[in-house]
Amino acid sequence: MDRLETRENGQPIKCPNGIIHHWVGLVFIPGATLPQTLRLLQDYDNHSAYYKPEVQRSKILEHRGNDFKIFLRFRRKKIITVVLNTEHEVRYFPIDATHAYSRSRTTRIAEVEDHDTPGEREKPVGNDGGYLWRMDTYWRFLEQDGGTYVQCETLSLTRDIPVTLRWLISPFVTSIPRETLATTLNNTRNALAHKPAAQ
Repeated sequence: MDRLETRENGQPIKCPNGIIHHWVGLVFIPGATLPQTLRLLQDYDNHSAYYKPEVQRSKILEHRGNDFKIFLRFRRKKIITVVLNTEHEVRYFPIDATHAYSRSRTTRIAEVEDHDTPGEREKPVGNDGGYLWRMDTYWRFLEQDGGTYVQCETLSLTRDIPVTLRWLISPFVTSIPRETLATTLNNTRNALAHKPAAQ
């Protein structure tokens, strides 16, 4: 796991009223083939099983070849609990028998109020707590050494934290991106380790 920072002409990129979170992580999955790994990642209807409890619901909205449109409901908890309904566009790029990569970007993010109750509702998009404004994710895959290396790089944008609320919100906003990435990679490895070899 490593924290990254993209600069422009050697200078930090200005982000008025926002915070950019840029992380990358790598995991090796012994015994996993590239096709098995891609099948798992593309099995979005079952991501709520593979990536629970952070992913509460998951569904493929559209699928054409290597292109997917998906729905994911995220639940993130640290002092406070935030539930987000999100939609993503994902494209996979096969390179050869041992290499592939993918990129994903959010197209819609809505915070859910009174989640998991009969009165739950989405807050207006862009008029919420700002816990996640945008998220791009880049996966890279290499089958080698008797398994598959899986690298995941995430860039997310959250609203800046008002001084009066930093004691409450700062632990959530600043630590969640790293913890979420670590959990995602570990869950990917665990899910592949428990799948039969024929799948």
